[in-house]
Amino acid sequence: MTVSFTPLPAHVRTARFIAASVGRRAGLAESALDEIRLAVSEACSLAVGFHLAHAPTSPVELRLIDEGQTFSVQVADSVNRPAPDRTLDLALDLAEADLFGQERIGLAVISGLVDDVTVEYSDVGSVVTMTWPIG
Repeated sequence: MTVSFTPLPAHVRTARFIAASVGRRAGLAESALDEIRLAVSEACSLAVGFHLAHAPTSPVELRLIDEGQTFSVQVADSVNRPAPDRTLDLALDLAEADLFGQERIGLAVISGLVDDVTVEYSDVGSVVTMTWPIG
C-alpha cells in the first residue's frame, strides 16, 4: 500500500496513524505499534522538512509492506542531497546546515527505535526503510 501526502507537518500525524493501523492489521505486537508510531513520525517529519525547503509541491510517499513474516514502512522523499555522513559544504546557509543536523539526529532516533533500518540516497531523493518482525 502506498500513500502520498502533501509535505505539511499536519499530515505526519495521519501517516503515523495509517502506519500503526496497517501494522496492527498485519499482526504486530502492541509494543511494536508504539515504535512504529514514533519511528514513522520521525521519518515523515524529516521528509516534510526537506520538502518544505526544496520541493514543496512534491508529495512524500509512505509505503506499507506486509510480507507475512515482516512488516516494513518506507518513507520516501524526492529531495536530492548527499548522505548525512558526508562533509557539509561550508557554502551552505545555516538553514540548510540545520536540516542536515536534524536529519542526523532524526536517523539516530529511528535507529534507536527500530532494529532493522536502512537509508538509501539517490539522485531522486532518499528512502528510509524500517522493518519489524511479525509474531
